[in-house]
Amino acid sequence: MAVVGNARTSTWRQDAGLDAQRMALEAYGCAKLFAEQVSSATVRPTLERALDYVREGDVFVVTKIDRLARSVADLCAIIARLEDNGVALKILDGGFGTGGPEGRLFINILGAIAQFERDIMLARQRDGIAAAKAAGRYKGRKPTARNQATEVKALAAEGLTKPEIARRLGIGERSVYRILAAAAV
Repeated sequence: MAVVGNARTSTWRQDAGLDAQRMALEAYGCAKLFAEQVSSATVRPTLERALDYVREGDVFVVTKIDRLARSVADLCAIIARLEDNGVALKILDGGFGTGGPEGRLFINILGAIAQFERDIMLARQRDGIAAAKAAGRYKGRKPTARNQATEVKALAAEGLTKPEIARRLGIGERSVYRILAAAAV
């Protein structure tokens, strides 16, 4: 039996949050730890590797539900995948898991609440943007990546990987891919 941890933050700017998750998972006793800094709304290659890594009898540990899944449907799919492989899920924040029917019920309820909170936050954000646009105060986010296209191409020519380029310039990996794909055309 292995105790396998998974940590996630949405962006590279959340290093402290990722470090805190790693510390909590290591303190719990995770022998193997997977960590990524990517939005839950995108493909999560490290989570996929973690789910492929765990075996029957293992315990898959995360600090919070919202670090694992983006919706109740996503959460249920991940739990089903773990359970199909004989792997238990443990959520440190709250100290519960899929070890019994009560834990599965609690996880689903908390997953629904987390999804509800996210939906409310996104609705408020949309309302705020609409109000700012109506008042002529909304300019949108400044396109930082496009302004660094020359640096992206130069670093790529030096042989740096796309994730290294993104970290060095403080831009998203997808932006690096877009810039280099446009340059190849």
